[in-house]
Amino acid sequence: MQMIWPLLLTVYNSCFFGCCFILIGILKEAVSGVLQLAGNRWSCLAMGSMVLIMKKISTEFTRLVSMDLSKSFYESLDKYDSKLLYLYHSRHYADIAEMSAILESLDKNASNHRKRVAVLLGLPLYMQENPSHFLMFCEHTDSEEAIIKGMTVGIITVVDDMMDPILCDYSDVALVIEVVIVLRNIGDVPNTFVNLMGLLYALNINYSQNFKYTFEVIQRLFMNIGADACNV
Repeated sequence: MQMIWPLLLTVYNSCFFGCCFILIGILKEAVSGVLQLAGNRWSCLAMGSMVLIMKKISTEFTRLVSMDLSKSFYESLDKYDSKLLYLYHSRHYADIAEMSAILESLDKNASNHRKRVAVLLGLPLYMQENPSHFLMFCEHTDSEEAIIKGMTVGIITVVDDMMDPILCDYSDVALVIEVVIVLRNIGDVPNTFVNLMGLLYALNINYSQNFKYTFEVIQRLFMNIGADACNV
C-alpha cells in the first residue's frame, strides 16, 4: 500500500467538508506546523490545538453518520463493559499472559476508567487477534521511528512505569495512521479509540484485516453502526 499522507496534504485546500481528505486539512491548519519530531524523543502538540482537532473529527463524523461520536461510544462502552468483562473472565488464558494480567489488575482496582481501559485493551485478545502491532506501550527513551515502523493503524502509549497492565497515568497517547503519528496528547486510551474511529470514517480507511473483528465490535456494539447485522 502506498503512503497516502503526502497525497492528502497536497489537496487539503480543495474543500472543507467535501471529501474524505478533510481531516488532513484540519490537522495542517490546526497545528500550524508544530507537529515536529525532536530526534527520537516524543514531541507534543499544544493542548489547545488538540482540542480543536478532536472537535473537528467529531464534527465530521457527525456529518457522515448523524451521530455524536463521543456520546455514542462512551454510553455504549459503559453499558456493555460489565458484560464484556464477564465474557473475558469466562475464558481460560493460560497461553495469553496479557489478558490474565489485565483481569488480575482490574480485580484490585475496578474504577470506571480502569474498566473502560480493560475492556478496550482486552477486546483484541478476546477476539483472538494479536494486538502487538496495534497497541504499543513504550517509554520516553524508546525510538519513535522503530515503534511506528510498519504500523498501518495503531495507538502508542508513552508511560513512565509499565508495571501495571491497565495503564491510567500517561505521559502521552498518540494515534498512528499509515506510519505517521497524526495525533498526540489525546488524553487516555478510551479517547484515543474514539478519535481513531472518527478518523477511519472521515478518511474512509478500511479496517485492518489483522483487527477486523475488534473494529467490527467497536463499530457495531459501541457506536451502534450496523448493529442490526452484527455477527461477531
